[in-house]
Amino acid sequence: MINVAIIGCGAIGSTLAKAIDEGKAGDVELIYLFDVVKEKAVKLADSLKKRPKVAGSIDEVVNDKKVNIVIEAAAPSAVKDYSEKVLLAGKDLMVLSVGAFYDQNFYEKILKILEERGVHVYIPSGAISGIDAVKAAAMEQIERVELVTRKPPAAFRGNEYVKQKGINLDEVSEPTVLFEGAAREAARLFPKGINVALTLSLAGVGADKTRVKVIVDPTVKKNIHEIHVEGAFGKLTCITQNYPSPENPETSYLAALSAIRTLKQMTEKFRVGT
Repeated sequence: MINVAIIGCGAIGSTLAKAIDEGKAGDVELIYLFDVVKEKAVKLADSLKKRPKVAGSIDEVVNDKKVNIVIEAAAPSAVKDYSEKVLLAGKDLMVLSVGAFYDQNFYEKILKILEERGVHVYIPSGAISGIDAVKAAAMEQIERVELVTRKPPAAFRGNEYVKQKGINLDEVSEPTVLFEGAAREAARLFPKGINVALTLSLAGVGADKTRVKVIVDPTVKKNIHEIHVEGAFGKLTCITQNYPSPENPETSYLAALSAIRTLKQMTEKFRVGT
């Protein structure tokens, strides 16, 4: 039995909590929910059959020896605020806001803790396909990794970078490129919506060599991620068309399903995939 605590009770955290509660995530028990807005955690806990505890602070979670793994489903800021405390307490961590690792110093600090403490960080594939293939391809030379992300205007509402560019999302009438550059910068500018850029870069050639194009497209209703990879293995093209989460258009539903599957895999003896 794996005992789990979830940080963040928004769209993905709620989906994951309900999956665990319904037995869809394997031999796993949810024992804590934590959110900076405590009312959200209370509401979610009340909706579950097996009522998990609502933690009053992150310290309550990390000090409980029964907790094996903490799942971050909140925001990049939560990754930076809580990761070290969780890992130093000897607990594994699943990170969904992987964009936090655009900060190279923070990333290297986490790697050092993993070595010293013998704990693990798990990053689900998220809202993109092809991560298994990219990881395998990275065992040899890769010449090119590119991600093209295309989302409807609602997915970028409230983004500071879009505001600074003076783009009125309500007036966008055709596909418009918002950003083109390295994955590291894409993750910084789109902290909630382009986590897949960092996931792809960590699986392959790194955040500075992975190229990203972000497009706002009023003609689509899905979040579309297109990956192109070339290397010693050959060529790879993957296109994933995701339905947005009903609760949060910035988030693809597949991202939540990927987290559930990653958790379930931890309990399985027979595993498929790289």
